[in-house]
Amino acid sequence: MKRLDLVLEEGVLAETGVHFRLTPSPNSAHYPAMAKSDDEKELEALQVALVRFQQRAMDMGERDLVIFEGRDTAGKDGAIKRITEHLSVRNTRVVALPKPTDRERSQWYFQRYVPHLPAAGELVILNRSWYNRAGVERVMNYATPEEQEVFLRDVNVFERMLVDSGIQIVKLWLDISRDEQAARLKARRTDPLKALKISPLDAVAQEKWDEYSKARDEMLTRTHCLEAPWTIVHTDRKQAARTNIIRHLLKELAPPDVARDVAPPNPKVVYPFEVAAVTDGRLEH
Repeated sequence: MKRLDLVLEEGVLAETGVHFRLTPSPNSAHYPAMAKSDDEKELEALQVALVRFQQRAMDMGERDLVIFEGRDTAGKDGAIKRITEHLSVRNTRVVALPKPTDRERSQWYFQRYVPHLPAAGELVILNRSWYNRAGVERVMNYATPEEQEVFLRDVNVFERMLVDSGIQIVKLWLDISRDEQAARLKARRTDPLKALKISPLDAVAQEKWDEYSKARDEMLTRTHCLEAPWTIVHTDRKQAARTNIIRHLLKELAPPDVARDVAPPNPKVVYPFEVAAVTDGRLEH
């Protein structure tokens, strides 16, 4: 027998006098399915490719690490959600560490991140990473100039060790314009569904825009290396940023038979970092 989904709308229950009516649920087959947009169709196809990629990565025991960095409101959470939506819960981990404890502050700086590195068959996504030291900690004076310099000196060596051990690293800097950031910060304050996104750092994101730009430029310039290069993503258009990020990840991490069916990312949205981008207008200032 075919099941019919019903919802209570109107009528009368004899014993209680409660009015109700049984009608087909919006999820019932009696309602026509909504046509998918071209963007939704593309995202679905890319998510299928991500599943195929992960199946192979699990079989081969690959260890994949994706680093998401960028200004506040640049779209890290939304992009990560689309990437992980249909992936294995057991083999996919999103790591967003809180501020360090007093004990962690006394440790080797990279120590708190090491336990979260991927094991065989795992994909780990860092929603902000050890690069906090070159960004937020620098701008907000949470780390001393000496600590910042040590980080910038050591991080390439650390990442080279990870790559030499067999970990594949993809580093993404999500870039957003000042006007778009202001609009998204305002939306956070007025939309109750975005209340959990509000951070004490939001208040200074615009005020310290220039300081963040300077910190970003030095970080990208000094930590872009052959073994673990940076890729820039323009994120003012959220949907374009998300689909192009997934395209880039598949081109970088997926086996050839999966990657060849994926269109290359739009170079106006995603492009490899080079030092000239700091001064030629490709990065937001």
